[in-house]
Amino acid sequence: MTFIEEMKKKASVSKKTIALPEATDVRVIEAAVTIEKEGFAHVVLLGNEEEIRKVANENDYNITGLEIINPVTSPKYEEYVNAFYELRKLKGIDLNKAKATLKDSVYFGMMMVKQGDCDGLVSGAIHSTADTLRPALQILKTAPNTKLVSAFFLMVVPNCIYGEKGTFIFSDCGLNPNPNAEELSEIAISSAKSFEQLTGKTPRVGMLSFSTYGSAKSDSTEKVVEATNLVKQKMPEILVDGELQLDAAIIPEVAKSKAPGSSVAGSANTLIFPNLDAGNIGYKLTQRLAKAEAYGPLCQGIAKPVNDLSRGCSAQDIVGVVAITAVQAQMM
Repeated sequence: MTFIEEMKKKASVSKKTIALPEATDVRVIEAAVTIEKEGFAHVVLLGNEEEIRKVANENDYNITGLEIINPVTSPKYEEYVNAFYELRKLKGIDLNKAKATLKDSVYFGMMMVKQGDCDGLVSGAIHSTADTLRPALQILKTAPNTKLVSAFFLMVVPNCIYGEKGTFIFSDCGLNPNPNAEELSEIAISSAKSFEQLTGKTPRVGMLSFSTYGSAKSDSTEKVVEATNLVKQKMPEILVDGELQLDAAIIPEVAKSKAPGSSVAGSANTLIFPNLDAGNIGYKLTQRLAKAEAYGPLCQGIAKPVNDLSRGCSAQDIVGVVAITAVQAQMM
């Protein structure tokens, strides 16, 4: 059973409702039809119903039976407007601005999650990460005891003996451009929790660098060393090591020579990159050259499950992220 098949099986145990605010995109429509057919979650398409049905008909997708909500004509529109106004009035939002804002499907979908009418939201096929996460942070806020919201990719590499039989978390690959040591430690802690939550396996966190155990020194390597030590201080139960080069982190033979005695080197399944440049490049190289499945950017640290998509995503990518989001909702 593949990783996503396992996610779908878990999601089917207690079906959750996931909002899809980009429902005029044909990939989203195809994904919604697939999800409804497979039955592991309930999805709500948000947008103008005529436009959604037009796109579906033009691409021969039968969306009969799918729930479609137009934010502007929804019976919940005024309720959501008032609730949003109460949330944001101290930030200078008046009722007119609230009404205009809630016509946007992403904002409306976030209010559905906030009010308990949906369990999670998936966006990003059309919208930027910022346009997905800004309303999430304005409406849903951060989760309790969370210092930093970050984004990771769940990578599934075919025919791979490394990591957790080819399954990895890569983080942060979508949100924080140049985290300092404190922020990097929080990313590592959140990513370890996400790995265990989604896979049920023990996370082994590799703090990546171009250096292993002081083989080179720079501000960047020192940051990774400091972040590693902070993780050990904050959460001593987490298996973490660094700084590690990628090969030392995941390949046992290399680990024996570069990081002998490490409890993580050679078997890391949760890879923490020193900055967004490295993380984004790393996940895309793995996805394109190793033909890996890449699910994300998945978000951690928000009070309710909200996940981003790459704008280059396929319909099957969306199906996978919805399954993951449904499982996250169960955990909450």
